[in-house]
Amino acid sequence: MPKRVFIIHGWSGNPPEGWFPWLKKELEKKGFHVEVPAMPDTDYPKIEAWVSFLKKAIKNPDTETYLVGHSIGCQAILRYLQGANIKIGGAVFVAGWLTLRGLETDEEWETAKPWLETQIDFGKAKKCLLKCVAIFSDNDPFVPLDNSNIFREKLGAKIIIEKQKGHFSGSDKIVKLPSVLKELLEMME
Repeated sequence: MPKRVFIIHGWSGNPPEGWFPWLKKELEKKGFHVEVPAMPDTDYPKIEAWVSFLKKAIKNPDTETYLVGHSIGCQAILRYLQGANIKIGGAVFVAGWLTLRGLETDEEWETAKPWLETQIDFGKAKKCLLKCVAIFSDNDPFVPLDNSNIFREKLGAKIIIEKQKGHFSGSDKIVKLPSVLKELLEMME
C-alpha cells in the first residue's frame, strides 16, 4: 500500500488553491496516494465539524499516513490527533497558529474565538507523530512568528522560517512550496 498524504486547507480555502495542486502532483509523481479534501463550511470553520470530517476522510491512519496542514488546517490536524491514539508517519504544519493578529471584522474574530480558546492536548497529539515540521513566514500578516516557539516546545517540531511568503496563500501568489515537499520526503525516508 502506498504512503498516503492528506493536505488540509485553511479557513476559506479550497483544494485547488495556491500550492496544494502543485504538492499533490509532485507527490503523486513519486507514487504516493494524495488527497486534498474540501473541508466543510470553510468560511465559518467549526472545530467539531472539521475534526469529525478528518476522521471520516483519513480512515485507518498508520505510520504510512502523513498530514499537511495550512493555517487553521494545522489546528484541525492537532485536534484530530489529540483524540486519535494512533501513530502516523508525520505532519508538516504551514502557517499554523494558536494566536492570531490582523483579523478585520468582529465576525472573523467570532469564528476564530473557539479555535483560539479551546485548549489542545499537545501531549496526546505529539504521541501520534513520528516526525513533525512547522513552517512559518517572516511577514505573515495573521500568524505572529512566536507561534513557532509553541510548535517547537509543545510538539518538538523542526522549525523553518521562510522569507516573504505572507500567509502562504493563493492570494499571496504562493503556487509552489518546495520546503513542504522536501520535508515530507525526508520524513518518509
